[in-house]
Amino acid sequence: MKVKGLRWMVIGLIMLITIINYLDRGTLNYMWVANIDYRLVPEADASADKGNHAVLAGEQYILTAANGNRDSVSVANVQMKEKNGVTFVTNREGIAIDLGLIDRNDPDASQKAKDILGLITIFFMIAYGISQLVSGKLYDKIGCRKGFFWSVLVWGAADALASLSRGIFSLTFFRMMLGLGEAGPWPGTTKSNAEWFPQKERAFAQGLFGAAASIGSILAPIIILMLFIAFGWKLTFIVVGGLGLIWLIPWLIINKEGPKKHPWITEEERTYILSGQPEQELKTEDKGKSWGELLRVRKNWSVILGRFFLDPIWWMFVTFLPLYLADVFHLNIKEVAFSAWVPYVGAALGSIAGGWYSGWLINRGHTVNYARKAAMLIGGIIIIPSILAAIMSTTAPVAIVFMALVLGGFQFFMTNLQTIPSDLHSGKSVGSLAGLGGASAVLGTILAILFASYITNWILLFSLLGALVPLSLCSIFLTVGEIKQIEK
Repeated sequence: MKVKGLRWMVIGLIMLITIINYLDRGTLNYMWVANIDYRLVPEADASADKGNHAVLAGEQYILTAANGNRDSVSVANVQMKEKNGVTFVTNREGIAIDLGLIDRNDPDASQKAKDILGLITIFFMIAYGISQLVSGKLYDKIGCRKGFFWSVLVWGAADALASLSRGIFSLTFFRMMLGLGEAGPWPGTTKSNAEWFPQKERAFAQGLFGAAASIGSILAPIIILMLFIAFGWKLTFIVVGGLGLIWLIPWLIINKEGPKKHPWITEEERTYILSGQPEQELKTEDKGKSWGELLRVRKNWSVILGRFFLDPIWWMFVTFLPLYLADVFHLNIKEVAFSAWVPYVGAALGSIAGGWYSGWLINRGHTVNYARKAAMLIGGIIIIPSILAAIMSTTAPVAIVFMALVLGGFQFFMTNLQTIPSDLHSGKSVGSLAGLGGASAVLGTILAILFASYITNWILLFSLLGALVPLSLCSIFLTVGEIKQIEK
């Protein structure tokens, strides 16, 4: 059996698991704390109301959810709002409250929720960073087929097992386990794209991967919060975690070998892929370089430093966007679900556009060096004014639109930065350098989250992210020189 366009099936599977990856990592953030609205009704009408409703009883509201769960909350510690002539009581619910990590009646509950979520995320990022280093080497050693298998098996099981969490220690453990698995596709995809695509298509393939991450982020608030509303956080963990385990079946069937030996690939596609890979012209033995060898070459620091400064922008949005929308604009859980996805539409478009743009420049006769640098510069130019406009916005819809531009510019930039390892190296060194870049990105993100714990003002926090863009650009341009294959 021969399959035309087999490389697109491979990147399609990677896109699918990347979407699932972002659903898994979003479970905690979206279910951590959520504003749930209850319609205020007279006590006499409560028994007939089948939806979320609240009844005033002295100094407390008795809250009854549509699924029958009951709770009570102090009158002094809820928000009230009118909508279409109906009064609603807004209650804070979620994992943090169910596990007793914060008290909804505490006036400092919002800051404590942010700090504890940040702490758990730091431990997630530590595991994620270690995995970036190990995964890069692991994928270089055992290949992308087995590498993706072990990554997905670990993180899918971790997210499902998070349903067993009983407190901060067990929850943090499962999130660290999630981080160990989830980091693999980043160096793994860079390596896979270097194997399956000619150089002129790699940035576009990387852009599709980045777009999938954005699509996952688009779907996460809607899918996760709808599952949360219907079934609660425990079953949501199980359902979302199980998706990755199901994905393993088509992955093992379709991705049998690389393009050189795959039995399904047409000879025409095999020739097209291999003839467009400049590293094939280097007639030296494909021996992967050690971390020490990679760190001694100045060009490689462009990836390491570039991602150290740039990645925190993405992770701060992924981690804190649901809390930000609920805290600053007082959006309820459904409003967050149907608002938080919008910035990631911009990210998806930016990712595809960034990959397409650099490929378009190469097809028009420009060098890889020119194309990558031009695309990264344009991405940076988009990010900075968009951040400033977003934090100055006084309404949620306007802020969300500018956040879409922020993440669009980020992915326009990042798509090309993530392609540099395959522009500089071939074979077994690609995943290793991508892994080093991922680890440095994690370190930068951890430092940013630690710094964020000392900032109580959301506007100041997000505005400082804009300063990371010129730092990233300068570190890349000053270290990489000309972007081209490093001769061994």
